[in-house]
Order: sequence, then structure tokens, then C-alpha cells
Amino acid sequence: MSAAIRSTAVAVAPEAGAAADTYRRARRRRSLVVHATQLAILVVGLGGWQLAANAQWIDPVLYGEPSAVVDRMRTWISEGTALGSLGAQIAVTMEEALIGFVIGTVLGVVFGIGLGRIRFLAEVLGPFIKVLNSIPRIVLGSIFVLILGLGLDSKVLLVIVLVFFGVFFNAFQGTREVDRTFIANATILGASRWQVTREVVLPSAFTWIIASLHVSFGFALIGAIVGEFLGAEQGLGELIKSAQGNFDANGVWAAMLIMAAVALVAEWLITRLENRLLRWRPSQLSGPDL
Repeated sequence: MSAAIRSTAVAVAPEAGAAADTYRRARRRRSLVVHATQLAILVVGLGGWQLAANAQWIDPVLYGEPSAVVDRMRTWISEGTALGSLGAQIAVTMEEALIGFVIGTVLGVVFGIGLGRIRFLAEVLGPFIKVLNSIPRIVLGSIFVLILGLGLDSKVLLVIVLVFFGVFFNAFQGTREVDRTFIANATILGASRWQVTREVVLPSAFTWIIASLHVSFGFALIGAIVGEFLGAEQGLGELIKSAQGNFDANGVWAAMLIMAAVALVAEWLITRLENRLLRWRPSQLSGPDL
């Protein structure tokens, strides 16, 4: 019997290896096609923009042009901006975004799980949270600048508000979606309310929380930029505001390009973190088809 099993395993092993190789080759081909298509879209978009500017189909003064945006970036890197070095402007904005992102994420997770677990708190604080969430963020940003001035505090507070609600609602919903059978079993086995929250609820809601970070960091950058645009002495938002005041469309595009690069790097890091922390997740069946 054991000999038959061994012979069957030996026969199946090459077939499994061949299937794995075929799957890896298919993934590589798909990745190449995806990247080639992305590059083609980028080339067509930028090439069409440059062609339209050269042919005067659009006004380069109002719309800018890719070659001038690259020149502006080169000037900022080599000579600095009107506000100081380009690195200093990026550092100021990133400091505001990262501090607010961390604080807003922690508060969102704590309040989301707390209100998800304690029904009384949800009923009491729910209306207040909905009202605060309905207030336009730009209005809050203006209030924060008036109260806290043009420094770091007003920008960080606006970032916290933007990040908090995105993380809070995901954490709250993730807590409510936990299988009640798991909670009941843990309670029967003698787990305290805190142990149930830590060992059952938090791991179950973790996928919701991690998913919210992708959007929340974008909100963190937006909050920092908007706060600087409303009133600041340094930062990418102030750089955009200065370029806008000088009718410098290329400067606006250059600052936006820097923001996009920062956002892409942050998205890559969050994705790596998600893959590491949620390694136990089964692979999505629809993943390759998306």
C-alpha cells in the first residue's frame, strides 16, 4: 500500500511542478502586459499634452507643458524654491502628514472598536460623530489655522480629523462584523471582555483596519496640503499656493508630481505591511482577473 502511494506521489510531483511553472510564466506575462499598458498610457497622455502645447491648441501659460514641468523640477532640485530647498518643503509636509496619520489611525481604531463593542457608547456618541463628519474639512482647516496659527499644530490637527473618520468607520464596521459564535465561545471558556476584544475582535477587524490605511494616508497628504494652502510658511501646499499666485502652472504641476510620487511610495509601503501582517489570508480567487 505504501509503495503504491509513493509511486502515485512520484507521478504527481512532476505534473504539479509543471503546473506551478506554467502559473509563474502566466503571471510574468500578465505583469509585463500590465506594465507595458501603463507605460503606453503615460506616453500617450504626456505626449499628447506636449504636442497640444507646442501646436498652441492649449495655452501653455494656463495649462503648462511636460517639458517645462521637468525643467521646473530640475530647477527646484538644483537651486531650491522661493521658500527654501525642495527637500525642506517635502520634509515639512511629510512631518505633518505622518504625525497626523499615526495619531488619527490610533484614535480611529480605539474609538471604532470601543463603540463597536459598547452599544451604550455607540448610541450616545454616534450622533455627534455623524455631525462632525458632515462638517466640510476646509471649514475646519480654517478654524484650526485661526486658533492654532500657521505652524505645525493646525496642519496636524486637520490631518488627524481626515484620517480619524476613515479608520473609525472601518474599525467600527469590522467590529460589528465579527462572528458572534467566536465571541460566545470565548466567553464560555472564561475570557474577560478585554480578552475577547484583544484575542477575537481585534484580529477579526484587522483586515478592515489595514484596508482603511490605503485611503487614509492619501487623506493625510490632502489634509497637510490643504492646511498649508489655507495658511503656512513652508510646505508643498504653500509652494502650490505661491506658484498659483504667480500664474505658474508648471510649478503647480511639479508640486503635484512630487505629491503623487510620495503617495505611490506610501502605498507601496502600506501594501508590503498588509502582505506581511495578513499573510494568513487565503489568496483571492478573482485576483488574477482584476
